[in-house]
Amino acid sequence: MPESTSANAQKTADAPTTVISARPVVLPVADREEDLQVRVSAPAAGGNLPVIVFSHGFGASMNDYAPLADHWAAHGFAVLQPTHLDSRTLGLPAEDPRTPHIWRLRIQDLTHVLNGLDILEAAVPGLGGRLDRTRIAVAGHSWGAQTASTLLGARVLDSHGVPGEDMSDPRVTAGVLFALTGLGNDLTPFAAENFPFMKPSFDTMTTPALIVAGDNDQSALSTRGPDWFTDPYTLSPGSKSLLTLIGAEHSLGGISGYKVTETTDENPERVALIQQLTTAFLHTTLNPDDTSWQSAITALEENPDLLGKLQNK
Repeated sequence: MPESTSANAQKTADAPTTVISARPVVLPVADREEDLQVRVSAPAAGGNLPVIVFSHGFGASMNDYAPLADHWAAHGFAVLQPTHLDSRTLGLPAEDPRTPHIWRLRIQDLTHVLNGLDILEAAVPGLGGRLDRTRIAVAGHSWGAQTASTLLGARVLDSHGVPGEDMSDPRVTAGVLFALTGLGNDLTPFAAENFPFMKPSFDTMTTPALIVAGDNDQSALSTRGPDWFTDPYTLSPGSKSLLTLIGAEHSLGGISGYKVTETTDENPERVALIQQLTTAFLHTTLNPDDTSWQSAITALEENPDLLGKLQNK
């Protein structure tokens, strides 16, 4: 049995944890036309590290989402962040023949990372032999959340409403999905025409997951209000939790980076809550003997300065 994750969490609460981070770690991918670049972050010491594979939002890269990656790595996780082909850092032309298929290539990127754990582990000095391949989670924000959700069992509907192929991965046993878009029949005409892949079905998304939504997240792609982002919780079966953040917009207070200009609702306290709750959820879901999640739920319920509300099913 690996060392208790609650014990690890207590250590990090008592003293700063040294984190190592390497980028880019390159994964050769023959059918992608260019290799996959990944950022790897992990605590400098300790073994049996559970793994989080994180999918960034549109245009971002492995260099973003430091408030999440830094915190998770400091609390005992190995965090793997691939850079997808839509990243502004790659500058893929709109006319590139791969562009219409990036949504699918994104999913394949996450699978490539899982298939390449040996390469990633060996490429980072001091990381060899420290990853726990029996405890793997996926996470993502916005488009990245849709990407990650498919490995949890969500599927994309075709133009006739028929679910596409099952791209779930049995190696993944937990997920955290930030600002995941809802049903495709609520898209604006522009979104329906330009983003045909934004037609998810959550009927088979059975893997345990924490859905994080902002109650002030009004998407320009949806004809509905912020409740659109709660569909993944409401419409998926199995063990799910929904964290609804009070006053949060699409950046959820600033998870995409420290003081980034795209954050319209900067709120360090909200980001801190996200850090704490996602860490506790993942520790407990990946190791049922850990009690971090129940402790975090109790702390949230007892907090007089309400930043969010939590639902479980």
